[in-house]
Amino acid sequence: MPGRVLLIEDEPNIIEAISFILTRDGWTVHTHSDGETAAERVRRMPPDLVILDVMLPGRSGYDILRDLRADPETRLLPVMMLTARGQTKDRELAEQLGVNLFMTKPFSNAEILEHVRSLAGT
Repeated sequence: MPGRVLLIEDEPNIIEAISFILTRDGWTVHTHSDGETAAERVRRMPPDLVILDVMLPGRSGYDILRDLRADPETRLLPVMMLTARGQTKDRELAEQLGVNLFMTKPFSNAEILEHVRSLAGT
């Protein structure tokens, strides 16, 4: 049964595409685009899953992931990172910080759905 996804992304085209894909599949999608306030947004209204961009204004997705993993309330929250930077060092850093899944852009609609369903346990 689909739940709530928080998409933390600052590119309007990506926000629109992912929101459309997931909403059509029955998910409720909330969006946030400011890295500085993203971790607080997660804590204020915890979703079932976070899709997190790496490059955001204010703070990086890595910093946000570090904050989420350090907080007992969000430590186990499934997080999927999306980035245009798919180098090995980027993936390794995300894994060291506790990401559940690391995906590079561009992505296919089917990949997004498959991974969101899997991470949310639906």
